[in-house]
Amino acid sequence: MLKKYLFLTKPGILFGNFVTTLGGYFLAAQGSVDFLLLLITLLGTTLVVASGCVVNNVIDQDIDQKMQRTQNRAMVKKSVSVPGALVYSLVLGVIGFSILWFWVNAYAFLFAVIGFVVYVVFYSLWTKRTTIHQTVIGSISGASPPVIGYTAVSNEFDLAALLIFIGYALWQMPHSWAIAVYRFDDYKNAGIPILPVARSVLRTKIESLIYVVLFTIAMNALFVYGYANWLYLVILNGLCIYWFYIGVLGFKAENDQLWAKRFFLFSVILITIISICFSFTSQAPPTKIVFF
Repeated sequence: MLKKYLFLTKPGILFGNFVTTLGGYFLAAQGSVDFLLLLITLLGTTLVVASGCVVNNVIDQDIDQKMQRTQNRAMVKKSVSVPGALVYSLVLGVIGFSILWFWVNAYAFLFAVIGFVVYVVFYSLWTKRTTIHQTVIGSISGASPPVIGYTAVSNEFDLAALLIFIGYALWQMPHSWAIAVYRFDDYKNAGIPILPVARSVLRTKIESLIYVVLFTIAMNALFVYGYANWLYLVILNGLCIYWFYIGVLGFKAENDQLWAKRFFLFSVILITIISICFSFTSQAPPTKIVFF
């Protein structure tokens, strides 16, 4: 039973958000890490994300039973009750939000609320089932954890926080579409109007390349405005050029699913390396631009 409750939190998503929260924290810390604050921030953020994932499991029961990769989830098999799952989500959420409010700061709490509300209400309950623009909405929640990590240290929302929010949101687009191409039949059977299903795989490949370029530009801006050093610039652009190259290979791929899997896996590797490298490539800019 414990395993069933664990998987309701979607460990893969938890790990991804754990890594991006680290990235935001490292960028703001500039090599001077308060490990207690880091631990508390990671714990609070992870619990909030876990809470949202549990609610998503409850909402997506009807969709999940139509998809091969999700048809054995606990909510589909009725091995966990809806009230039980909701209480579990509530406990996770209350603890997570409380940690961020009482032991981190109001900025981290605010962006945790934004990420949670967008994921549960605007994405899971609404756009995932109704519009091709669902991925744009979902990217907002996916870009919140790095900002939580950043503002936990900075205690302000400045230009760097805005840039990582934009950058990580742009990364979500090709990353998510790659999953949809790889699991095309699942999404089609469930009637989810994501780009490759609602339009075409070819259009998805084209738009994915556009977003890879936009992501590269947004993340390069951290160097341009003095928040990261030359080593970051080299690492970032080397990874982005290779990601773009994999995207180009998609136009002559004989098997779209195999190509999409490769494109997706490299997106995970890329964002993980970039997030971790902030621990030794961040720096204080000559002049900070603070919004609030």
